[in-house]
Parts: sequence; C-alpha cells; structure tokens
Amino acid sequence: MRPTGRLHLGHYHGVLKNWLTLQHEYDCFFFVADWHALTTHYEDPQHVQQHMLDMVIDWLAVGVNPGSSTIFIQSRVPEHAELHLLLSMMTPLSWLERVPTYKDQQEKLREKDLSTYGFLGYPLLQSADILAYRAGSVPVGADQEAHVEITREIARRFNHLYGREPGFEVNAELAIKKMGRKQGEIYRKLRKTYLEKGDDEALETAKALLKEQNNITLGDRERLFGYLEGTGKVILPEPQALMTPHAKMPGLDGQKMSKSYNNTISLRESTDDVDAKIRKMPTDPARIRRNDPGDPQKCPVWQFHKLYSDQQRQDWVQNGCTTAGIGCLDCKKPLIEAVQAELEPIRIEALELENNHDVVKSIITEGCEKARDEAQDTLKEVRDAMGLHYR
Repeated sequence: MRPTGRLHLGHYHGVLKNWLTLQHEYDCFFFVADWHALTTHYEDPQHVQQHMLDMVIDWLAVGVNPGSSTIFIQSRVPEHAELHLLLSMMTPLSWLERVPTYKDQQEKLREKDLSTYGFLGYPLLQSADILAYRAGSVPVGADQEAHVEITREIARRFNHLYGREPGFEVNAELAIKKMGRKQGEIYRKLRKTYLEKGDDEALETAKALLKEQNNITLGDRERLFGYLEGTGKVILPEPQALMTPHAKMPGLDGQKMSKSYNNTISLRESTDDVDAKIRKMPTDPARIRRNDPGDPQKCPVWQFHKLYSDQQRQDWVQNGCTTAGIGCLDCKKPLIEAVQAELEPIRIEALELENNHDVVKSIITEGCEKARDEAQDTLKEVRDAMGLHYR
C-alpha cells in the first residue's frame, strides 16, 4: 500500500478486513510501498515518512498482527531495487507499455509530468516486489489482475533464459531418487502423463506432491517443478492472482470514498466528527419535507446501511423511507451507532500506538529484517543464475 497517511473506512472495508483474514491463512508480507509513491509524486517526498508512520499505526490498530505477518518498508529492503534492475535487463519495453494502467494513469494525472522511466517501470518494480519473496499468491482486485499476469510472464521469461543449469536433467533425476521409491514413481508417472497428454490435472497433482516432500531441499523442489514442464529449474515461481472479495465503501456523498473527494471518515475520526459527518450526509433529493416519501436507491445513506445493517434493519429502512414512516435523521441514527462501535476499539489502539512510536518503529525494523532475509535468499539464486555470484 502506498503511504498516503491516515486511512479511512474505504481502506478498512476494501483492503484491511481482507488482510485480517489472510494473515491467519497464509505467510503474509504487508509493506509500505514508498518507492511506488515516488513514481507519481517524486516532486513531493517530504511527507512520505510521516504518512508511512500514520499508515502503519492504522494497520496495527485494526488488527494486522506482526506476530502473524511481516510488516516492512519497501525502500529498507534494497533487494527490491536490485531485482528490479536485473529484471529490467530482460523485460521487453513493449510489455510495460501495454499495461492497462500505464495510459489510464497518464490520462487521469495529466497535471503531472509522468514521462519518466520510474512511471513506465513501476509494473516491473511491482513484479520485483512479488518475485523477491517467490510469492505463490497475490491478493488483488480485478483492476490489478493485469499486474500479476505480467509478473507471471516475467518469471516465465526469466526461468526460460536462466533456468538451465549445467547437468539439469542429471540433477533432477537425483532429486527424484531422494523422494523415495514410491513417491518418485508417482512423480515420474504424473510427469509422463502431463508431458505426453497435456493433462493439467496430472501437473497440479505432481506439484502438490512436491510441496509435501520434506526430504528434498528447496533447490531440488524448484528443480523438479521445472522438470515437470520439461523446462529448467524454476528460480522465480509464477504467482497466482488471489481474487479477493472487495467491499465497495461509498463516500459520504455517494461517490467512492476518497481523500481527493473530501468524503471520508477516517479510522481515527473523533466521535463528534463521525456524528456530524453522518448527520450532514445528503439524502434522496425528493425528500424535501419529513412526510415526503423517498427512494433508498437514490440515497447515499442507504449504501451505508447495506454495509452496516442486518436484513431486519434494511427492511425497516426500505419501508420507512418509501412510506415516509421515518425521517432521514431517524434513518441515520443506527448508522452513527454502528460506525462509532466499529471505530471505538480502533481509536483506542491507535491512540496507544501514537504515544509509543518506539514500539511501532521496532515492529517495522523487525519486519524489515525478516523481509530482507527472505529477499536475499531469492537474490542469491537470481545472481547465480545470471552469472553474477562471484567467488
């Protein structure tokens, strides 16, 4: 996530609630993408550090757990930059130019000079962010799926160019023997079935078999992944897009919640401000007087009810609005209570973290060290494959 400062309910419902689930299902890496921030805001870097700190405090306050995941800063793991550089040597320029968001963002941000390599190359930096950890899955929304696909293409090209180690087949056969006779025979049959018949089910079964092997090294496992498909050693595995449920959080005016629209409720919004902001929300313009019936579909408040209210409450709103049985303030009152209840524990935790910056910085430092250990392992193999590991 780019460092944009304090987060709001749109971030919470659109991204963070999903992170809270994923951190207990996967080995997750959550990082502050400060280099990515510079791809579009290179002329205004002075707020990055404070924005980073504010954002991490919000992550921790909502429940992102440093004991269950790794929290770090992109620029404090220089391996991201090195891998980006090395991948740039073999990535065709046309691949970057065709990324859908490249021209879209240039159009949306016309007031900025984005004719820079950093902006053109940001999808490749994203690929380096992913491949540095040899991630199996990347949680994205539909609008980001293209970035995972180009990462897959880059990994495939890298493995094709550099995955052929001397004596690859011999080493692969030795690795099969290490699996044990029975497991080795199963692997051979599945590989033969895939290579001769193109049976994708056999390929997936063989991959699952390899993941369960505890008596072969990581290098042998990656080697056998490559041997399955008749290629070389898989140095950089191809990640899969993990399509995640995206709860669209409307803003106070019915548009997408965004700081640029000034229609947000921040995660640390005071109780008085939450109360005032929801009370001032626009409603169906047809309800000029209290006894005028309204249409919930034309009211931003109804969008909030769909997120915060159960079916019984939603039925009450629908009936009360269309019959003028309730007023707009009546409709907003349970929403105020629901949002306050959601934000109260976040406010308390954030306040404690605001008063203990050393704790936050310690969590970040520990996460950076852990992330760097992982990335260094990857870069060692990448350098070896590219002939850059000098002895």
